[in-house]
Amino acid sequence: MTPEKLLRALFDRAVAVADPMESLAGFLPPRPTVGRVVVVGAGKASARMAEAVEAAWGPCEGLVITRYGHARPTCGIEIVEAAHPVPDQAGVEATLRMLTLLEGLGEGDFVLALISGGASALLCAPAGDITLAEKQALSRALLASGAPIGQMNIVRKHLSRVKGGQLAAAAWPARVLALMISDVPGDDPALIGSGPTVGDRSTAADARAILDRWGVPVPASAAEVLARGTGVRAPEDPVLSRVENVVYAAPSRSLAAAAELAADHGYPVDILGDSIEGEAREVAAAHAGLALDATGPRVILSGGELTVTRRGDGCGGPNAEYALALALALNGAAGIHAIACDTDGIDGAAEVAGALIGPDTLDRARACGADATAALESNDAHGFFARIGAQIVTGPTLTNVNDFRALLIEAPKVD
Repeated sequence: MTPEKLLRALFDRAVAVADPMESLAGFLPPRPTVGRVVVVGAGKASARMAEAVEAAWGPCEGLVITRYGHARPTCGIEIVEAAHPVPDQAGVEATLRMLTLLEGLGEGDFVLALISGGASALLCAPAGDITLAEKQALSRALLASGAPIGQMNIVRKHLSRVKGGQLAAAAWPARVLALMISDVPGDDPALIGSGPTVGDRSTAADARAILDRWGVPVPASAAEVLARGTGVRAPEDPVLSRVENVVYAAPSRSLAAAAELAADHGYPVDILGDSIEGEAREVAAAHAGLALDATGPRVILSGGELTVTRRGDGCGGPNAEYALALALALNGAAGIHAIACDTDGIDGAAEVAGALIGPDTLDRARACGADATAALESNDAHGFFARIGAQIVTGPTLTNVNDFRALLIEAPKVD
């Protein structure tokens, strides 16, 4: 198997083990036979999760919100498609209908919440008098600011009526089980989809400080919400006492599956961790150093969520930018190949999972007139890899366990 094919196989394996149709049923309890059973959810994997639930339980009452193009066939659970990563009116209307669905539930009722990455944008019910247009502008500014995902989610919680435990609070006093696919470093349930079923100790003042630190403009309506306090629930709030949150699929499991496959092909494996954060180009430079210092063949795996501070007007995402910066740092070093992809098949806002690089990447670019350095400066990594035919395009994978990166170092060739 060529290095390129093996790297793609490692990525495909990481995605496959997180497919809800393969993994969710083992975490479902028996379907309750007394009271109402309501299924709600949001995220890029939520429709696939709903499909898996009905495969195990049969038709259910409920509503989940997923990204455009990610719907799946279900019998009872309604699937609504909306925009991601910037919310739209379809997401707002579906979120309000979801809150209505949870009204009036009693102690004998049961809510199954299906939460995956992307829920922060897809569950959209702005707090106070914040308009959708203002929410969209804030979302775009946050995404472009370079703020880490954890800090972005604190802001999202305090400007929302459903995040930070508020969705679960709307179901009180029903029992709630939230099954989650993690796409965040550390697999903290409070950060997955901004924690709609999880209490949080952050404050409105924390959210305002984050906005100020990253230079995000704050409309008067949002400033008013943060000044008077928000609806985010503390972890010990009594309305969350009947909630159980379970992370059943996580980046660590996907990396372990990829490591096993690499080992089956004879490669020693180093796993750097599943929660690496930082500026994509800076992490790439560090990883290039590790690859150049490696002795003997090996595969180096990592996950997490990198960020891009936009400096130009190109089309890119953190995985493609990482791959481009890595290619420049390696500068054609012999025997080193790499893949960097988002496991949901969407890197940034583009319908591209990521990219492959190898020793010939820069030579191929020069041959077709593509300037790697200029592309990095303008944040145009997707444009660069499209020109040299090195993009990874999967379509919706219907799961989301964050970024996947693998560097493959071949054995030195003997003359």
